[in-house]
Amino acid sequence: MTRSDRWPPRSPVRKAASLRTLEFTLARHRLGPVAGVDEAGRGACAGPLVVAACVLGPTQLKSLADLDDSKRLSEATRERLFDAVHRHAVSHSVVVVPAAEVDRIGVHVANIEGMRRAVAGLDVRPGYVLSDGFQVPGLPAPSLPVIGGDATAACIAAASVLAKVTRDRIMVALDDAVPGYDFAVHKGYSTAHHMARLDALGPSGEHRLSYRNVRDRLT
Repeated sequence: MTRSDRWPPRSPVRKAASLRTLEFTLARHRLGPVAGVDEAGRGACAGPLVVAACVLGPTQLKSLADLDDSKRLSEATRERLFDAVHRHAVSHSVVVVPAAEVDRIGVHVANIEGMRRAVAGLDVRPGYVLSDGFQVPGLPAPSLPVIGGDATAACIAAASVLAKVTRDRIMVALDDAVPGYDFAVHKGYSTAHHMARLDALGPSGEHRLSYRNVRDRLT
């Protein structure tokens, strides 16, 4: 066998249960540990952007079997998975980017910077990072953007759950701190109900003034 027959080393991609195919394939090629990173609140016009990174262990646990795109899960399932990820993840990190910072640097830059900070906050240095949907420059390890990643890779799905549940809890708390906008109902997204409250009250300090539908309602 010549060197060209042996290099680069190759192994088959074996389909794994519970969205673990990409992670296990990278780990077999000695590119682990694999971190997933995702955000919640990018499309909202109020409240923070929340970014999370997560590294899962090598075992396919029953308590994590329902991991999926957090938007496709019920609130009860997200809450259960949130607790399970906290218990069983090798490492996880959550970054909260306030609305004022989103306004100052722009949502895309805030998202990229939040992902860098979330990965940097992990207790273990990843050998590879999987991001949901687009490339994240400046990470401390090689990375791969995965279209629909939170429904494809368990580590991204776990990050998605961490970000979504953390942000939802923040928005429920804001409902008491900034009454009148019903943040607990719409979580800061541009629903008809939210826009009606904006029309009645004008923007609060938690709204993103760089968003046109908020800026247009400044009195």
